[in-house]
Amino acid sequence: MTTATLDPRALRDAFGSFMTGVTVVTANDASGRPIGFTANSFASVSIDPPLLLVCLAKTSRNFATMTAAKGFGVNVLSEKQMTVSNTFAKPVEDRFAAVEWKNGPHGAPILAGVSAWFDCSTNEIVDAGDHAILIGRVEAFENGAMAGLGFARGSYITPGLSSKAVSAAAEGMPLIAAVVERDGAVLLISEADGRWRLPQMELRGGEPLAALQDYLTGATGLAVEVGFLYSVYDNKATGHQHIVYRAVAEPGETKAGRFVPIADLPLDAMDNSATADLLRRFAAESALGNFGVYVGDEKQGKVHPYARKA
Repeated sequence: MTTATLDPRALRDAFGSFMTGVTVVTANDASGRPIGFTANSFASVSIDPPLLLVCLAKTSRNFATMTAAKGFGVNVLSEKQMTVSNTFAKPVEDRFAAVEWKNGPHGAPILAGVSAWFDCSTNEIVDAGDHAILIGRVEAFENGAMAGLGFARGSYITPGLSSKAVSAAAEGMPLIAAVVERDGAVLLISEADGRWRLPQMELRGGEPLAALQDYLTGATGLAVEVGFLYSVYDNKATGHQHIVYRAVAEPGETKAGRFVPIADLPLDAMDNSATADLLRRFAAESALGNFGVYVGDEKQGKVHPYARKA
């Protein structure tokens, strides 16, 4: 897409493919009342001097207060704080009534239970199109022990859950597979007996995502982007452990298998019932736009939702 044909919604979606952390940016207004909002446009800038930045839309209800404040705080949310993120993303009058907080050493509101926090003085405000870049000088900070909450393509990501799930299936030689989607269709590989399966490989050590990325690119001849963990389960009937990711393929002719519309998936002709159940869940979650990661075996387990942004 060229600069002459940029679609704002498509551009926003493309920006959203970059996985970020989730923060709550805070400050005090002229009367000393705390304000805060959820933001993922946060980045470190410099160690010497200690600088960071956040981006703020000029249309934000907090714009005047933030740009007039002597400083601000950045609270990096932990993976257990999706509710906090949603609270500060909603137009609630008193967001701080729902959380535990205190003023930091430099005065910015600091939330309890965060992965890390930074209390900053305002160093510089840079005009940037429909946003302003607030550059803060770190006056005080604290680094906690909890994993941070992630966010990409409109969904929260809990790294600890994904890590534990993959570790649970890491013993032996698991099969690693992907639900590769494109334009509402899923890539299926045909077998000699006429049944279908997901593209998969044996994981012989190494990092699962990198191995799967290389396999899918080589097998299909397409640019494939591997995304979130989708399912981790033991198939007691076959004796295999399975790690399944979601993935997205770019346009082009695939060298292996074919893309089948989600509505036409041959669920009765899959290689086993576990794959059929997985695809049945994928079809239902695709319709809702809200996905989770399944952990269990081929018959029973639990779906841990990746909660969507409010």
